[in-house]
Amino acid sequence: MKETTIGFIGLGLIGGSIARGIKRADKNVRIMAYMRTRSKLEQAKEDGTIDVILDGIGSQLSECDIIFLCTPVEYNASYLAMLRPLLKEGAIITDVGSTKTSIHKTVTEMGMEDVFVGGHPMAGSEKTGYENSTDHLLEQAYYVITPTAKSTPEQVERIRAIAQMIGCIPLILDCETHDFSVAGVSHLPHLIASSLVNLVRDNDGSDEIMRQIAAGGFKDITRIASSSPVMWEQICMTNAENIKVLLRRYIESLETVYGDLDRHDGDAIHRLFEESGKYRSTLSDRNRGPVVPEYSFSVDVVDQPGSISIISAILAGSGINIKDIGLNHNREYGEGALRVCFYDGESQAAAYSLLKGYNYTLTK
Repeated sequence: MKETTIGFIGLGLIGGSIARGIKRADKNVRIMAYMRTRSKLEQAKEDGTIDVILDGIGSQLSECDIIFLCTPVEYNASYLAMLRPLLKEGAIITDVGSTKTSIHKTVTEMGMEDVFVGGHPMAGSEKTGYENSTDHLLEQAYYVITPTAKSTPEQVERIRAIAQMIGCIPLILDCETHDFSVAGVSHLPHLIASSLVNLVRDNDGSDEIMRQIAAGGFKDITRIASSSPVMWEQICMTNAENIKVLLRRYIESLETVYGDLDRHDGDAIHRLFEESGKYRSTLSDRNRGPVVPEYSFSVDVVDQPGSISIISAILAGSGINIKDIGLNHNREYGEGALRVCFYDGESQAAAYSLLKGYNYTLTK
């Protein structure tokens, strides 16, 4: 690739995965990185992910063609100010933040629109840190690119090329459209999931029957409630206005549902499920979005000793790694007794095909 030296400020889950993906695609790319936890940088160098450990924001960054800003949003302004005088001719800065309007505003105020192109790789994990990064975490994920008013086509193409290099699907949007869209499909769902979990907690009886029987649908729609509180506080605070608009509309839609139930309007409730089902069926399973997918399926087996070990042995014999395996204690959707989770879609597909060959009945 044209860029021979790339810098990373922050090398956590996303930064680490981008760096790993770049190295997998082209080992000749020189990567340097800085973060506060020195031990993780040393691990990254030992892994072959980076070539140079930086002690801070200094003159070595002047060697970079592209610098990835992968730090929490509250540090963006200070890092941008430090990086500006270090950029060599033609170098650009990009970021990986989940919200874009805030950093674009900062870039404009600092007069850096001509050297910045925003970015948001829309994938992740329930885990954080460099130690959980992989060279394929972002594969088939949308990589939203948000140019500034002064970004050139050549600058945008450079970020697009890196996105494609690591297996992402580039999508160019303005920062306002990006933030409103992710407010609807990611930020609001996280708030709803968390508030729904707390609603059940607060309304459960002393015998905790709700918690005991919670499974299936409830666990599926609230899984994202386990995401990082620190990260989601930052996301919600930097995209509050868009979330508020959609949250108000959601509250109004719930009021409508309440009225339908109060009037015993079965037709309206039927339409609710029918229309939402039709729209949901148009959503692609191929492309990963901002809500982290769970790669799993259920296996219909008799709940008896040996069931788990047999399944595990079959999958292990074919080199398929299992992320988690356990019994379903509630079969509200006709799921099998055993739920098996995997690290990625390829492993899930391979396991599904393998167990089908053994005549197991499976439910995705």
